[in-house]
Amino acid sequence: MTPFRLITVVLLAALATACASAPPPSADVPAEPVVIDATATAAADAPLPAEPPIDPATVDAAPVASGTAPATSAEDDFAAIYGQGDYDPVADPTLPAPVQAPVSYDPWEKFNRKVHRFNNAVDRAVARPLARAYSSVVPRPVRLGVSNFFDNLRQPLTMVNQLLQGRPRDAGQTFGRFVLNSTLGIGGIFDPASDLKMKRRSEDFGQTLGTWGWRRSRYVELPFFGPRTVRDVLGLAGDMPLSPVRQIEDDKTRIFLQGLNLVDTRAQLLSLDNLREGAVDDYALVRDSWLQRRNYQIEGHRTQQQTDDNLPEYLQDENNPTVPLDAMPMPEISGGG
Repeated sequence: MTPFRLITVVLLAALATACASAPPPSADVPAEPVVIDATATAAADAPLPAEPPIDPATVDAAPVASGTAPATSAEDDFAAIYGQGDYDPVADPTLPAPVQAPVSYDPWEKFNRKVHRFNNAVDRAVARPLARAYSSVVPRPVRLGVSNFFDNLRQPLTMVNQLLQGRPRDAGQTFGRFVLNSTLGIGGIFDPASDLKMKRRSEDFGQTLGTWGWRRSRYVELPFFGPRTVRDVLGLAGDMPLSPVRQIEDDKTRIFLQGLNLVDTRAQLLSLDNLREGAVDDYALVRDSWLQRRNYQIEGHRTQQQTDDNLPEYLQDENNPTVPLDAMPMPEISGGG
């Protein structure tokens, strides 16, 4: 036997002897007795004392319920900064008065809604498709030139109504704008007057009647023409003799210009289609926005003389035009041989 094996056998024998002679663990360590406390057991088994009844007067007098002390740390911080009083934004005297929406004078609403449905049907079938095709095919600079051309044709009508409204200064500026755009602007296709900060205005005889005192007029929607008031319907009769397109005797030329004017006007209103499609009541939206814009056109010059730059987009003339008189084929009033 080799020395290495001899040492291994001796070690294994010693380990086996030590394990056999060791006593079991439970023989030397006695278990501790469990002592039961009779006093603690009796206290645990005893019934809980009855809670006193709640007095409603005491609850109502609590500081939290009366509002004399903040209930949370956030309210503590707010009270430390702003004081104990509650802030009521409705009763704040430093705030401006709330905006009061004008009440629409529409006693013919039942009839107007029928005409509105008819106009919408014509618009969906004819006017809107033509306007979309016109916007898609005709480049924007050309469309801008067409809008400038028809706007320039209406400047003499605007100038006459400004004189009738007692605004000679505005009438002189409108006349200068018409001359400048008709010459340097090549018949109004270009608009150098706006580059010279000459304001673009649009006046008609309906606005003149409003300036003379006919403030309140009932709303009416006309077939094809759209929103109007009774005052503005009578104003159309005053504008007819001053319509330059209607003075053209050649029927083909006149009808072509009227149709182009109508399509161009509808194309300018395409940006408002999404707003109208999402409206709960399209008729009320068109009526109220048109009347609000019309009231401003009549009252704006008499009161605060605001510029169009300070107005919301839907009140500006170039972004929300109405169907002009020149755009609708109507019977000629001039006598012919």
